[in-house]
Amino acid sequence: MKRAIVVGSGAGGAAIARELQGKFQVVVLESGNSFHPFSQNLKMIEKVKKTGLLFNERQIQWLFPTMRISKTSDGMVLVKGIGQGGTTTICAGNAVRQDQDLKAIGINLDAEFQELAKEIPVYTYHRKKWHGLTKEVFDICRDMKLQPQPTPKMGRRELCTGCGKCVLGCSWGAKWDSRIYLNQAVENGAEVISGCNVQKVLIENGRALGVIARKSWHARFYPADLIILAAGGLGTPEILQKSGIKCQSKLFVDPVLCVATKWNKARQNQEIPMPFIIQKEHFIISPYFDFLSFFFNRNWNYPAGDIYSLMIKLADVNTGNVARKSLSAIDKTRINDGINCCKEIYYKLGKKDSDIFVGTLNAGHPGGMFPLTEEDSQTMRNKRLPPNLYIADASLLPNSLGNPPILTIAAMAKRIGKLCCEPIC
Repeated sequence: MKRAIVVGSGAGGAAIARELQGKFQVVVLESGNSFHPFSQNLKMIEKVKKTGLLFNERQIQWLFPTMRISKTSDGMVLVKGIGQGGTTTICAGNAVRQDQDLKAIGINLDAEFQELAKEIPVYTYHRKKWHGLTKEVFDICRDMKLQPQPTPKMGRRELCTGCGKCVLGCSWGAKWDSRIYLNQAVENGAEVISGCNVQKVLIENGRALGVIARKSWHARFYPADLIILAAGGLGTPEILQKSGIKCQSKLFVDPVLCVATKWNKARQNQEIPMPFIIQKEHFIISPYFDFLSFFFNRNWNYPAGDIYSLMIKLADVNTGNVARKSLSAIDKTRINDGINCCKEIYYKLGKKDSDIFVGTLNAGHPGGMFPLTEEDSQTMRNKRLPPNLYIADASLLPNSLGNPPILTIAAMAKRIGKLCCEPIC
């Protein structure tokens, strides 16, 4: 049986590993190790925060070892998950379909989304788990004609306790993440090698021969007949560049900024995150307790249970690369539009400007540096790649989604998996 190497175990990597195993002998190379949910006591962290010892977002790995932080040239915080399941383990578990830009270039993933609907449980009826303030905010947004919609969630509703810690890892097994696909691939014979950091793809005479990776400080060559890069919107471009394949300076990151206010006993930190979404032209707004800002932003100096926050997630302009990424002037204008919209909601709650504060600008959905085009619509692979090398992550997306990307990435990976099972030239 031919051998396939999949680099990464997030939404794209795990989905395609599941598709390929049995048709190939699949080996998944994951740079991180096993994932473990956040286990720290928030009350204790509040006490530590008051001492001033928590002052840099990179310290998050002291509290939560499977989360990593880097920063852009202008200080925006980039968040990613390190470990089996990638960033899906630290997401809010949203099942949002966002394939309009793919359809525009001739890629129809209807069949793949239908398959996902059968494989991943999704529910929208979770209003009983909302606290009173969130219900009031939803009604205000509806009255403002903002058309809020309950967010479809991936997972098992009956197991959800509404603890609010989805983005810190679900301790109850309620939230779906890509480890479920990964485990299914393993059950069918796939192998997962953790702590294996892929450096580059070895290419000779127009074909990919395998990858060079480091494990326990030792470099090793892993040969393969087929290679899938699914190391994420930052990881995959770095591997490609080191392999001699140039990427485009079209990086997007889906910036997030939370606008918050003090509200006694809001308890948003103990509530399902992103319970509903308002879709605007260039951004979304959704209730979301921003743990990163709570841990490290000194404006967030109230007890966790007394803060209520609205997230702005922006579809940013595709400019920049791994080394340099900053918000454009139009991005900043759109962020300000989002801030003003959030303020209007808070005004309806009786809040004043002096009651409102913002969080730390951060991002966790990078992509776009190897985008698909109309020419690639049938093959899902750019012709600059060797015929046995594919990409299966957000690097392929033509534009920022400004929305949760997991479902769309998984659908792309499914399609690519089917194409990989066709004869390789």
